[in-house]
Amino acid sequence: MQEADLEGLLTSFNELPDPRSERNQEHALLSIVAIAICGAICGADNWVDIEAYGKAKQEWLSSWLTLPNGIPSHDTFGRVFRFLNPQAFREGFMEWIRALGPLKAGEVVSIDGKQMRGAKDIPKGKEGLYMVSAWAAEQGIVLGQSKVDEKSNEITAIPELLDVLAVEGCVVTIDAIGCQTEIAQKIVDQQADYMLAVKGNQGTLFEDIVDLFAGFEQAHWQDVRHDYFKTVNKDHARLEIRECWVVAQPEYLAYLRRFPDWKALHSLVKIVSQRQLNGETSMQTRYFISSLNTSAQRCLAICRDHWRIENDLHWVLDVAFAQDLNRVHKDFAPENWAVLQHIALVLVKQERSSRASVKTKRLRAGWDDDYLCTILAS
Repeated sequence: MQEADLEGLLTSFNELPDPRSERNQEHALLSIVAIAICGAICGADNWVDIEAYGKAKQEWLSSWLTLPNGIPSHDTFGRVFRFLNPQAFREGFMEWIRALGPLKAGEVVSIDGKQMRGAKDIPKGKEGLYMVSAWAAEQGIVLGQSKVDEKSNEITAIPELLDVLAVEGCVVTIDAIGCQTEIAQKIVDQQADYMLAVKGNQGTLFEDIVDLFAGFEQAHWQDVRHDYFKTVNKDHARLEIRECWVVAQPEYLAYLRRFPDWKALHSLVKIVSQRQLNGETSMQTRYFISSLNTSAQRCLAICRDHWRIENDLHWVLDVAFAQDLNRVHKDFAPENWAVLQHIALVLVKQERSSRASVKTKRLRAGWDDDYLCTILAS
């Protein structure tokens, strides 16, 4: 392997402040970070695993890393990431992501939160760390993350994340908790579009949209300018039907009591999903506001892309990276561990020569140094 395979990533952490005193720096900080990244890619899910990986691959690691004192102990990994500045570590990660190139115009960027349940510190009464992440659906990469403070919620973390994201030309999608006038304003100020879910937490906005669409349906959509699209998917014993209606006429938008408060609001969206499985039928109705003035087909696709953050990020972190089972919980270690796993996930997903699962790719990378090089160069 050539050092250049990780050079771009490690360069992003050149300014990372070392939390250790000089007399305690037996191992170079970037070497510790590099081993942790490789270990996280190769199936290591805690500091003990990271140390075991390093010792098993010491000869190989020494071919491109300076390791005068060998492989750090798991206590060393734990202490370094426990006190490493999490904001600086996140900024290094996002600098690397931005260096990969701009997002495509129209890319759906989903923002959603996930709790690291294993990071609970019950004796100290601390809940598991809650992180809000931004996910580029088409490219399959994490764009950034922000910690949700224990005495706050996603409403404060989302604007902080948006401040550091480069989402120009993209469509930002957020669940109902992010349906806030300030967040819509910030997205538009970033020269991006939004599609925000609306639920009962928005009070009059939700009531007005429900009433408006109910009136359209009562009139059988007669003389109502709108766009409609329907998809039907059948697979084995499952049938899924999705219908989408979009209205964008100014007179409809003016019906909303708080319409002037929403920056660049151009359309209202209703999506009804029906699922039939094993003789049972379930239905779900969702409403959205959007700065886009586009077709129902496009809105339905954006909605489906939003939920890829659950399947392609959160679910993978739980299943392939065992995130909820991880007991890392002291100081800044949970935040920094989350960033490590995001780095590993991005690299593994960007390696597309194999169609294997993320878990299988991680295992293969641990067995095969050449394949790990392929992932690092992806």
